Amino acid sequence: MVIFENVAKKMILKQRLSQRINDAKLLYSVLAAYKNYIEKVISSMADALLITTKLGEIKKVNTAALELFGYSEEELINQPIDLIFEQNKIWEPAFQQVSLYKKSFQKREIVCCKKTKEKILIAFSCLVIKKKIDGLEDIVYIGRDITARQRRQQRNNAQYAITRILSKSQSVKQAIPKIIQAICENLAWDLGELWTSNQYIEASVQRCSVNPVLRCVEIWSSRTLAAQEFKAITWQTTYTPSVGLPGQIWVTRSPVWMSHISHHTNHTNIERLGKEQGADGRCFNEAASERRSQAAVEAGLHTAFGFPILADNEMLGVMIFLSRDVQSKDADLLQMMVSIGSQIAQFIKRKQAESALLESEERYRDLFENANDLIQSVTPYGRLEYVNRAWLKTLGYTQAEIHKINLFDIIHPDFQEESRELFCRVMSGEKLEQLTTVFVSKDGQKIFVEGNINCKFVEGKPVATRGIFRNITDSIVAEEALRHQQQETERVLLDILPEAIFNRQKEEAGTIAEDFANVTVLFADIVGLTEIASQITAVQLVNILNKIFSVFDQLTERYGLEKIKTTGDAYMVVGGLPRGYPNHAQAIALEDTGTFAIAQMALDMQTAIAQFNTENNKNFSIRIGIHSGPVAAEAISMKKFTYDLWGDTVKIASCMQSQGLAGKIQVTEITYKCLRDEFLFEKRGEIEIKGKGKMTTYVLVSRK
Repeated sequence: MVIFENVAKKMILKQRLSQRINDAKLLYSVLAAYKNYIEKVISSMADALLITTKLGEIKKVNTAALELFGYSEEELINQPIDLIFEQNKIWEPAFQQVSLYKKSFQKREIVCCKKTKEKILIAFSCLVIKKKIDGLEDIVYIGRDITARQRRQQRNNAQYAITRILSKSQSVKQAIPKIIQAICENLAWDLGELWTSNQYIEASVQRCSVNPVLRCVEIWSSRTLAAQEFKAITWQTTYTPSVGLPGQIWVTRSPVWMSHISHHTNHTNIERLGKEQGADGRCFNEAASERRSQAAVEAGLHTAFGFPILADNEMLGVMIFLSRDVQSKDADLLQMMVSIGSQIAQFIKRKQAESALLESEERYRDLFENANDLIQSVTPYGRLEYVNRAWLKTLGYTQAEIHKINLFDIIHPDFQEESRELFCRVMSGEKLEQLTTVFVSKDGQKIFVEGNINCKFVEGKPVATRGIFRNITDSIVAEEALRHQQQETERVLLDILPEAIFNRQKEEAGTIAEDFANVTVLFADIVGLTEIASQITAVQLVNILNKIFSVFDQLTERYGLEKIKTTGDAYMVVGGLPRGYPNHAQAIALEDTGTFAIAQMALDMQTAIAQFNTENNKNFSIRIGIHSGPVAAEAISMKKFTYDLWGDTVKIASCMQSQGLAGKIQVTEITYKCLRDEFLFEKRGEIEIKGKGKMTTYVLVSRK
């Protein structure tokens, strides 16, 4: 007996199994090589890389991150990322919501803290890596240290601000407070002071005595700094040269950096001072310096630096700046401050010399040629006879071309008539101050200037008009851009926030939260849109939703309701929110009106869907849920503005919609009782609401 068995299928299966095993081995080998490749790439990255869980627990860091923050790998792994994020924390509730969480962001600047407590600015890019199991996503952070760039920008801004202040200030007393404030704000220092041996640095400063007494004559501090006691002690403290930080700078005529105020000692200088003025003076200065240092520490100030205001080897004053942060010595900053001190000193000396320069035309010319302002002298017939270098540079003419140009050749046509009238008034003896006009440069650009003009008379006859102008083109352009940006910002915010909240947000920064005792909330969604979305393109879906929601927005405006948000195909609107600043009487008056308007809008939404289906040959149906009750409203302004409602009323209204019937308007018993006199309802019965148990619901049919 011979028995045959067909093993063809078995052989084929074995061959396939063998092939798949080989494929799996090959794939594993490729994945292992790829993983090794990725590890090498990560290790060689110049940018810092951190990988965290959804809750911010650090899972992986690369070498660049360890070097940047100064930690070891063991010190960072399994630690919260807040260990690094000193300020502007990402892990706030809004970022932990799933809807926001799965979005990435690019180049968000975050203040971070190194292991040494030194603060640095990092530009982070963030990406969420999704996994098969929802909630186990990883977050990849790639950061680049932009601290140096920020410092350069801050210092450029400070230099520009100081130059601008000096160019616009009419006196030293007007300029110094603005300069101290500009340095503090642009360079992020908390407090600034001016010390001088005079009551104030005035235009007629006399040369100091051998041992002048230094006093603080100007202080500016940040609003976030509580330093009242330190300021009070500072106003009462005086120093002689070589005592205290101001005294050291006065004697050495060099900048000084103090990284830790609490560690500062002055014993060497005190001993030297004791030889000069005796034991009493030594004890007095030592005690004053100690009190001021102690008050600075109590105010939270840790680092200080100062620089001299020095002109022609003459000390005019000392500026001191203090910070709550511990900062290491910055030689570049000190060098920049020496330059600024020299710039301030030159400004002071220029003011000292102005009265003397007025006596001589030649001395005027020397000053004018080095001024930043535009200066001109014009004959009674309008011919330009003198302009300074700034004038030539700004308008683009050469010295040879000036004598061929008439004054009115460079004035913009729109200002010709006004300028001729002003010219005649000056020729009659009137002095004009704060004059504003527009010149036209050689290449046709408009140059906005402001200043003053006057006329010189000889034997009662006008011989020349003189004008000094500041170029304000940049400020005009900046103001116009700022005005346009502000209008655009307000327009966008009005689309996000209710008008009443928007008006309050302009006056009150931060989060605005309110409770409303009785409002009516409507939720609506389009039934079956998920299945429909799988059959059409994303653009077609967006166009459909845009048409439908645009009609809903019009209904919201018609009935005076507030649209809260749209999420996918869900639409949320609320009635009964006061339009202005709410008070109790207004809230009560709007309760019934809001509920009535919501009900009427719900019916109109059904009509709108039916009309849309007819016009577009569609078969959409809408499911609507309504509930009335108390809510909490909140306007949040962190990185962007949001406005939302919270509370059980919102949750129940959402359940009315999600557990409602297609094409129907389901309302709770509370809403039904508010509307039953004006509208027709059908009782649906009881339904189970999560967290609330069984609730009796009704279906809104029509208006009576």
